[in-house]
Amino acid sequence: MEKKKVAVPLVCHGHSRPVVDLFYSPVTSDGFFLISASKDSSPMLRNGETGDWIGTFEGHKGAVWSCCLDTNALRAASASADFSTKVWDALTGDELHSFEHKHIVRACAFSEDTHLLLTGGVEKILRIYDMNQPDAPPREVDKSPGSIRTVAWLHSDQTILSSCSDMGGVRLWDVRSGKIIQTLETKSSVTSAEVSQDGRYITTVDGSTVKFWDANHYGLVKSYDMPCTMESASLEPKYGNKFVAGGEDMWVHVFDFHTGNEIACNKGHHGPVHCVRFSPGGESYASGSEDGTIRIWQTGPLSDDASSEALPADGSIEKTMKVTADEVSHKIQGFHIADEGKPKEKEEAGE
Repeated sequence: MEKKKVAVPLVCHGHSRPVVDLFYSPVTSDGFFLISASKDSSPMLRNGETGDWIGTFEGHKGAVWSCCLDTNALRAASASADFSTKVWDALTGDELHSFEHKHIVRACAFSEDTHLLLTGGVEKILRIYDMNQPDAPPREVDKSPGSIRTVAWLHSDQTILSSCSDMGGVRLWDVRSGKIIQTLETKSSVTSAEVSQDGRYITTVDGSTVKFWDANHYGLVKSYDMPCTMESASLEPKYGNKFVAGGEDMWVHVFDFHTGNEIACNKGHHGPVHCVRFSPGGESYASGSEDGTIRIWQTGPLSDDASSEALPADGSIEKTMKVTADEVSHKIQGFHIADEGKPKEKEEAGE
């Protein structure tokens, strides 16, 4: 019998509290990047391929629930329990803007054209900030029926997607009218909603079910029951033939998109998995957990033979996986690192 290979992930330490959100940038001229949100209040930026730490964004005074990068990975945004959403320079780590809210902010997302930032949270209000006029008051979309858990853009920034933490369903809003045009019905509240890279599918997780919806006609394409309550799922972006899901059993599961059959089950986290995301090229996927670590798992080459050889058991990274220093030099150069225990921050009133 063929011996089953064990996947050895890259383990990224650094957060001191649970990792609750992950976001990959698209591929840029400098490679691609991974930003993580944690309850430790300090989002971190990493090289998306190697997991190498680039810098930490210092300034929040509460748990950070959501994070994202713009299309060019030049700016980062983070949504926090300190009632603010902050926008950062992803090259220097400096805080560019702090948008104050009246309650906890749970979600944020840059528009595809990078000009707008969408936020939502416990206030039940979707706000759109114009990055070209950051001091102008945000546009407020019609009141959400519940506390906002996730937000996303689709249809070239013409439509907004949002889910609530206290009720089922995903609501789709027309940006021009600010009104709900469609609701994707689910039994439980949706904890994760991802628009596929090609814009064809919306992947949602509610309770122990992963669903795939047609992003243009809003019909349900697939619905799979999972082995446990899941918190997050992500569709492989290149071929769309598999998806990963993570949840309360602490494992990262890989499933066949067409059949729902489990292909692999990766063990290693020591707490529930709160978020999973595929890298933009589909060659790896990351998982963030209650245990405070991020693990990057290789999907490996399409042939079986080399599927786990790129990751030696001692955790070292082979030369083929490394990007050259030049490719990330201008990301790292000048990135502000706060003095130990003295983060660079302005005193903000957390009303």
